[in-house]
Amino acid sequence: MLRVSKLADYAVVVLVKLAADNDCVDCGVQTSPSLAASTGVPEPTVAKVLKALSMSGLVLSQRGARGGYRLQRPLETISIAEVIAAIDGPIALTACVDGASSGCEVQRMCAVHGRWDLVNDAIRDALNRITLSEMRAAGIPAFLRTLTPAE
Repeated sequence: MLRVSKLADYAVVVLVKLAADNDCVDCGVQTSPSLAASTGVPEPTVAKVLKALSMSGLVLSQRGARGGYRLQRPLETISIAEVIAAIDGPIALTACVDGASSGCEVQRMCAVHGRWDLVNDAIRDALNRITLSEMRAAGIPAFLRTLTPAE
């Protein structure tokens, strides 16, 4: 079964929450404890996720008394593939795909050696086409997405 890790899932939740808070002009940066409180994700996990997202350039960290985290880019420009790669490393279904085939015991005789690239590329392409903005919108009921602010 293919499954996104819990940490990658939490990273999406945290990034979407950061985006909602960035929409608020006076909100500024958000701290790890405040994000944990507002998302329900344990604070040590939020801190771990934010560190990885910061190292990948998806969030900016600000030190000091008024420190915290903010998005580096809008959700519309961040793909699910980027988030997964930031948390779990490169997207690869088998060791053959991620370049670790030297440890494969049957590489010499493998009838599908190198063929998993087709599947891996298709999955990576699909994940690259889905943005965090779309993930956020998917959580909003369709009838609410069609309403204008005046309604």
